[in-house]
Amino acid sequence: MSALLTFIGVVLFVIGVLVSVGLHEMGHMLPAKAFGMKVTQFFVGFGKTLWSFKRGETEYGIKAIPAGGFVRIIGMLPPAKGQDPTKVRKANTGPIQSMVENARSAEYETIQPSDDGRLFYQKVWWKKLLVMASGPLVNVLIAFVLFGGLYMMYGAPVAQTTVATVTDCVIPASEAAKSGRKCEPTDKESPAKAAGFKVGDKILSFNGTPIGSWDDLTPLIRANTDRPASIVVEREGRQQTLTTNTILNQVVEKPGSDKFVSVGFLGVSPEQKVVRQDFGYVVDKMGEMTVGTVQALGRFPEKLVGVAKAIVGGEREQDSPMSIVGASRVAGEVASSDLTLGQKGSGLILLLASLNLFLALFNFIPLLPLDGGHMVGAIWEGIRRGFAKLFGRPDPGYVDVAKLLPIAYVAASVIVVMGVLLVIADIVNPIKLFNG
Repeated sequence: MSALLTFIGVVLFVIGVLVSVGLHEMGHMLPAKAFGMKVTQFFVGFGKTLWSFKRGETEYGIKAIPAGGFVRIIGMLPPAKGQDPTKVRKANTGPIQSMVENARSAEYETIQPSDDGRLFYQKVWWKKLLVMASGPLVNVLIAFVLFGGLYMMYGAPVAQTTVATVTDCVIPASEAAKSGRKCEPTDKESPAKAAGFKVGDKILSFNGTPIGSWDDLTPLIRANTDRPASIVVEREGRQQTLTTNTILNQVVEKPGSDKFVSVGFLGVSPEQKVVRQDFGYVVDKMGEMTVGTVQALGRFPEKLVGVAKAIVGGEREQDSPMSIVGASRVAGEVASSDLTLGQKGSGLILLLASLNLFLALFNFIPLLPLDGGHMVGAIWEGIRRGFAKLFGRPDPGYVDVAKLLPIAYVAASVIVVMGVLLVIADIVNPIKLFNG
């Protein structure tokens, strides 16, 4: 049964990824067609074509390797300055120049004289910008819809003032995160254990300050450092006052962070209750996730070093990046876990929503071959032509993104290497959400 649930989880997640990829590419295709650009291919996947059909001038289909997709918009690369688009030829000059001109030649092999005016590079800059931005913006929309549907219709876990667990001892967060170690005889007893806290206690006040939510309690405990604490709890319908001394301990700076701070520590964790949220919560959460994803992209090279070490037997950090193989494995693990059906469903939705947000922000990186590289080219073209018109200067013409192709090939190679590295790590040393 567990194997079947794992398979179902993987299949559902992969279908979600393929639908997301298809919608991303549709985000490029629809405005391109609306602006009169010629679109000849729309495919989900890469490699050998498994199935396709042609409608009008566009071929639609699915390819064998489910690792992305593409839309072919004719005329992405402009001809060189002064060059006739119908007579582009392969170059016999230096290797870099040949690389650029050969790419131009391949781009124009299928262009017909009747396509004049329908080529991507010929369109006004803001149309090109919209076509390239619409793909990742669709992923942002998918993420927002998934987050919104989940939080507003199902709910989000909200910490209650009722105690769910009482920590037996004091373990620095950095040690617990890396090793997952348990209490040892030499560890200090936690202040909560010493005070006599029990599971089910409802915390009413801390040092005389009323507690309405767990968010009220956390900063009070942290600010109390290693001073005395008097906590009023409700236990079996009766109020009791528990006394102890909080102590300084290393804890996670904030949920999802890999930074640690030394603050006051008590040693209790709250009961979680799923509560439906409003639209404002979704917006705030989307903002938090966006900031967190951007920060994760900034730390990506550093994290990738850790992934490489994990391949040769090092420890794999829980927050290290994953490939689609690793994400699918996690989806299967969630589906076969002992969580409730609602928790499993929310876990898979969160995973797919987070993936869409990551893909969107990754594609916004201003570097070819990513969408962001073409977006920067369109914006720069708009700036150049705008200034030329403002100051009465000659039109500088189209921005020649083909000149950036050598950099694009290097970037593409790096992306491929990173992808292969992540896949290998996800096979030999995968991230596991649950023990065992």
